Amino acid sequence: MRARIHAALGEPARLAIVDTLTLGDASPGEIAHTLQLPTNLVAHHVKVLQDAGILTRSRSEGDRRRTYLSLRPQALVSLAPQRLDAVKRVVFVCTHNSARSQIAAALLRQRTGQPVASAGTHPAPRVHPRAVTVARRHGLSLDPGATAHVSDVVADDDLVIAVCDNAHEDLTDQARLHWSVPDPAPADTDEAFEAAFTAIASRVDRLIPALTTEPTHD
Repeated sequence: MRARIHAALGEPARLAIVDTLTLGDASPGEIAHTLQLPTNLVAHHVKVLQDAGILTRSRSEGDRRRTYLSLRPQALVSLAPQRLDAVKRVVFVCTHNSARSQIAAALLRQRTGQPVASAGTHPAPRVHPRAVTVARRHGLSLDPGATAHVSDVVADDDLVIAVCDNAHEDLTDQARLHWSVPDPAPADTDEAFEAAFTAIASRVDRLIPALTTEPTHD
């Protein structure tokens, strides 16, 4: 079913129809007018989307000659990534635990409130000052002295995410996920750290819907 839905959405006009119906229903004629497409072409695309289970069609309670199209939300939900097994804690790891892993942990903690930590395979003595600055710019707080080694942080049931290539290659038996985020430290510019923040924030947003957490008990 997921493959069929992806195939149906792979045509730009069909994707535009779905986008048009995201916030409200519309008749095929209204869609043709909005998208400036021939009505016979809209009819073809609507049939493909309906056959894929993405749309439903209902008759107007007013003008019975008119039909309205609605999205089937459950069909679009099926496009989401597979959810991970119950995750007690996420641990982000990079080489020095001085920028990328610190930012990723702070972002996930801010956006979900769930247990999260960070560590390094070769931790630096302190968090990079530019990482502290970019985090503060985005409403996050990093402890400049809070770096740690993976052996002191990671537990067997943690979801480990390597946010750099070196850490991923060092932790081949441990890291479950890998985010290839370039190290901003060599450039040592605000722009490089801002770019790293943007890349990490995008990945955190994609991770959150896939996380399932075990319920906590008092």
